[in-house]
Amino acid sequence: MPKVNPQILVWARETAGLSREEAAKKLSMSGPDRIRALEAGERDPSRRQLTNMSEKYRRPLLTFYLPNPPKSSDRGQDFRTLPDEPEVGSEALINALLRDVYARQGLVRAALEEAEEDEALAFVGSASMEDGVETLVKSLRELLDFTSDDFRQEKTVNGAFAALRAAAEKAGVFVLLMGNLGTFHTDIDAKNFRGFALADDVAPFIVINEKDSRAAWSFTLLHELAHISLGQTGISGQEGTVEIERFCDSVAAHFLLRPEELVEIGAQNNADLDELKHQIGDFSNKRNLSRKMVAYNLLRSDIIERRTYNALSAIFDDERIAQKIEDEKPKGAPDYYVVRRHRVGLGLLTVVRRLVAGGALTTTKAGRVLGVKPTAVNRIFDGSRAA
Repeated sequence: MPKVNPQILVWARETAGLSREEAAKKLSMSGPDRIRALEAGERDPSRRQLTNMSEKYRRPLLTFYLPNPPKSSDRGQDFRTLPDEPEVGSEALINALLRDVYARQGLVRAALEEAEEDEALAFVGSASMEDGVETLVKSLRELLDFTSDDFRQEKTVNGAFAALRAAAEKAGVFVLLMGNLGTFHTDIDAKNFRGFALADDVAPFIVINEKDSRAAWSFTLLHELAHISLGQTGISGQEGTVEIERFCDSVAAHFLLRPEELVEIGAQNNADLDELKHQIGDFSNKRNLSRKMVAYNLLRSDIIERRTYNALSAIFDDERIAQKIEDEKPKGAPDYYVVRRHRVGLGLLTVVRRLVAGGALTTTKAGRVLGVKPTAVNRIFDGSRAA
């Protein structure tokens, strides 16, 4: 068996976002010292250990026999404006998540080509910033056959997102909810990663960080759909300062909210912060909107000052985190397959089921696309028969 470069082991673990302690647990080793010895070249890994690492680190087995660690793969453009002190290890987690997305998308596109269903989507890359915000908003409404009125008619934030997501999937875009690598230990905060757009003309993917507030998911979907319309693959954060991010923010905001509506809030800089929070909350709830998005648009419209927005933003972030903690408290285990279906979306489930039935996609590859074991593929299909 070829000798393994220990640097490959270090690289594979770190790019999977794992500490030595976490890796030892995942690999069922006695402790981090065993990992350290392998990575220092003091011991050679066995074939079984490499196979286990391949699975847990999410790397092809052949990767471990490369002479040197590969260069970082291109994840498209990075549109983010990151916090001054991003969370330690967050970039490694994001890189691992994006590798996963690229792998899934590649399998879907290849299967569509095999099935001769690879007709190019005309809207991908069809727009330009020079066309202006309102032109792209109009194009998206026509593409989705969906308006802000349709969005607001839904009774809940969840219902509004589901309706918008269904419209995007009907247009040919796969919309996934992903906020970690499969366990809460690898959660990625929305401050570091809000969404990702893969602007492929056959199988475009949008990833939304499910760790963000549910009210923010719809805004992110539209923001990333704007990137795809512009033909741009890349990762987005919150409150981007680069021109393209502000443009896509404006497209998403104008799709959901007419700027002139903001005056209905009655916001003033000298208003009591708690009162302003409730005014924004009432306004947002009636329209299925994110409070933070509304506050950000008040800032961009010069209705409130930066210091007021920063204070509101901190409050909304704290409440979002507190709500997430409350939502994740044990209340009886949710059905595994229901959760998986929700994360991958009915659009992807429907296409993968059809490709498997037609022989263009094996159950092993289908499991990879859907994020489940091959033996669970038929079970995850069972709940989407109505599609």
